[in-house]
Amino acid sequence: MQGAAEPEDLVSEVFLGVFRGLGSFEGGEPQFRSWTFTIAHRRLLDERRRSTRRPQIAVVDAGDRPGGDVEREALDALGEQWVVELCRGLSVDQRAVLLLRIVADLSIEDVGRITGRSVGAVKALQRRGLDALRRKIAREGVPR
Repeated sequence: MQGAAEPEDLVSEVFLGVFRGLGSFEGGEPQFRSWTFTIAHRRLLDERRRSTRRPQIAVVDAGDRPGGDVEREALDALGEQWVVELCRGLSVDQRAVLLLRIVADLSIEDVGRITGRSVGAVKALQRRGLDALRRKIAREGVPR
């Protein structure tokens, strides 16, 4: 989840926030999705602020992962690694806008409300982010 140190913990915090506020929520599915992503965005910002004050050292235990299709896992990891590497060249704001627009399928207005930006700023961040991705892919190509 956008470089979160503990993505599962962050997702849990988001769900807790959703459950706590569910009684006061009003609206349909699009508003619910926007509201949920607003909570997720704010929790991610909170985590980033915390991590800059108190950096954490991640400990990985290789015994935690069950075995599976090694070839599929390797290909998935390479594809994911490529996307992560592509997105690394974007600013944090461009990356957030593109993820909310493309992955979460939110409208420009919803992304603006979630990120606290104007519609014009969201459009500009999206355009610059997509242009940067196009240039990088044109330069480096798509790995096979």
